[in-house]
Amino acid sequence: MKAVLSSTVLAVLAASASGHTIFQELHVNGVSQGHLNGIRVPDYDGPISDVNSNDIICNGGINPYHQPVSQAVIKVAAGSTVTAEWHHTLQGANPSDSSDPVDSSHKGPVIAYLAKIPSATQTSVTGLKWFKIYQDGYNAADKTWGVDRMIQNKGKVTFTIPSCIASGQYLLRHEMIALHGAGSYPGAQFYMECAQLEITGGGSTSPATVNFPGAYSGSDPGIKINIYQTLSSYTIPGPPVFSCSGSNPITTNPPVTTTTTSAPTTTTTTSPGGTVPQWGQCGGIGYTGPTTCVSPFKCIKTNDYYSQCQ
Repeated sequence: MKAVLSSTVLAVLAASASGHTIFQELHVNGVSQGHLNGIRVPDYDGPISDVNSNDIICNGGINPYHQPVSQAVIKVAAGSTVTAEWHHTLQGANPSDSSDPVDSSHKGPVIAYLAKIPSATQTSVTGLKWFKIYQDGYNAADKTWGVDRMIQNKGKVTFTIPSCIASGQYLLRHEMIALHGAGSYPGAQFYMECAQLEITGGGSTSPATVNFPGAYSGSDPGIKINIYQTLSSYTIPGPPVFSCSGSNPITTNPPVTTTTTSAPTTTTTTSPGGTVPQWGQCGGIGYTGPTTCVSPFKCIKTNDYYSQCQ
């Protein structure tokens, strides 16, 4: 007798073969730095599944790096807004591809880390000290994920480089975790690439750091999880988001513990001190940073999840 697979299982199996994605372009204050420029992109768009492998750092390994590997280092002033752009294949945006930037079944968080490095173009990436600067998880109010918002924004995810960290060369590790098969471990799919940065005009703050591998465990509740159940909250893997203020407010969608949230608004109910530079984020569902733009710029709504100083 033939086994009958559920529609959910069939959807997961189909998506596992078609839903891959690659971080392949960086924008600084709204300006593209060039397709594949300054980013360690692989030839293959598949995921990493072993959190204890060195491949979890910047990809590579089972996904050989695209040749030639870019030797460019992207200059970014501390405090700048950057946008990571993802697409299904290295050819970039493809509106006719239903899996571009990634198949919609690949629900999960989007996360960004930085690590200071002697040379952003050096081959070795082991032993680096990483700190989280951004995360976008699950919103229980409307049952949406960071990946949903990334898809809605045509593969783009925007966040801010902390203004207080030291100047120097860094790797920016941008990551998407797909949880459609994460009911057991290994099952979660980790997609990540590293951009090569030179951060200028920084400060002297030294964030607390974690190691990769080491920051994640296969038993973490944000890695081993059945997302097809009714979720009231979700715990994003890894450390808290670093903030120059000494707290951890730079989170687009922190875990939501109830579903009593009212209709979406473009700003939070509180407005922390400080101002936002031109092109910086100043509002959006779950945004908890400052909402006042530096003069003469104004906070302009792009969509329910993102407003920008223009």
